[in-house]
Amino acid sequence: MRNVYDVLSERGLIAQVTHEEEIRELLGKEKVTFYIGFDPTADSLHVGHFLQMVVMRHMQMHGHRPIALVGGGTGHIGDPSGRTDMRQMMTKEIIDYNCERFKEQLSRVIDFTDDKAVMVNNADWLLDLNYVEFLRDIGSCFSVNKMLSAECFKQRLEKGLSFLEFNYMLMQSYDFLMLNRKYDCKIELGGDDQWSNILGGIDLCRRKDQKQVYGMTFTLLTNSEGKKMGKTQSGALWLDPAKTTPYEFYQYWRNVDDADVIKCLKLLTFLPMEEIHELEKLEGADLNTAKKILAFEVTKLVHGEQEAAKAKDAAEAAFGGASSANMPSTDISADELGEGINILDLLMTCGLIPSKGEGRRLIQQGGVSIGNEKVAAIDRMVTAADFTDGEVIIKKGKKVFHRVVLK
Repeated sequence: MRNVYDVLSERGLIAQVTHEEEIRELLGKEKVTFYIGFDPTADSLHVGHFLQMVVMRHMQMHGHRPIALVGGGTGHIGDPSGRTDMRQMMTKEIIDYNCERFKEQLSRVIDFTDDKAVMVNNADWLLDLNYVEFLRDIGSCFSVNKMLSAECFKQRLEKGLSFLEFNYMLMQSYDFLMLNRKYDCKIELGGDDQWSNILGGIDLCRRKDQKQVYGMTFTLLTNSEGKKMGKTQSGALWLDPAKTTPYEFYQYWRNVDDADVIKCLKLLTFLPMEEIHELEKLEGADLNTAKKILAFEVTKLVHGEQEAAKAKDAAEAAFGGASSANMPSTDISADELGEGINILDLLMTCGLIPSKGEGRRLIQQGGVSIGNEKVAAIDRMVTAADFTDGEVIIKKGKKVFHRVVLK
């Protein structure tokens, strides 16, 4: 009988599993408690985390109970997985603040009402541990030779791996042991870069409590060239609308490469596979239909249907040459404008370029327009004459539109 394992597999979400047949059987016959960990390395989750949230929702829709584990304890250390350098150390206050923000964002996708899902903070058991007791009880279960063979450590050995980070695997493994004891949690899920840490937790549960638990990892969100998706010119694609606006978020998915749109529909939306297979038949310019659906569906999940509709309307207005109140905008005063403001200064003010050097390059390549007019020179001044009804649209490249409003 078909269950959530088949759904995840069909959509291309599963990367590795520890006991495939056993996990599939378990998910078909029981309501299973599982967990995914989120370390509070920033005050917002990003689109890489969103993939994990989608998996949690698939599992929840099939009757299984998610534990969202926030790393109020492990956040003090930092996961070396996929890193080339050590994470910046954060204060307890920053870590606690970031954890609070995560629950708000996770709640948009996961239903935490009536104990259908729980949020747990590993600070509850990690921060008060006695170091010597932990080493005797938990450290004795780990082989240093085996740990050094793990991918998360191997790639760091040449550049330097601190003893602080070396403890991370023990702490994440201890999380699984505690969640199994407290909540009967049977499966740990995570991105494929978490494979070594998940195996550590499974082995620890077996050694300490003679319990069989399981692990499953998921495809990392990469494009057709194998590069991580979710990077924009201004940084990560955040789920916080204050860091990445719903319009910018929508536009990112609207502009994915043709080769990636169907994969993203499978991984990041809940559209029925039958509908996705129909969209898969589209070619050339017709693929824009699939991209619009992808952008709307993902934005709706993260920011709600109303914000998704606004972003869609703003994008269509921008490409149609019209203005829209939903487009990202910057207000400038008449005093700031004065007799005129240099285009490079205005691009910097609007956050459209990281530096004036980048602005010069864009202008020289014909990549900046004011209204419908291409900017031909870097000394172009934007004056009151450029504004119509108190606003002007700046276009960067083919796909970025920004409204400047004169106040």
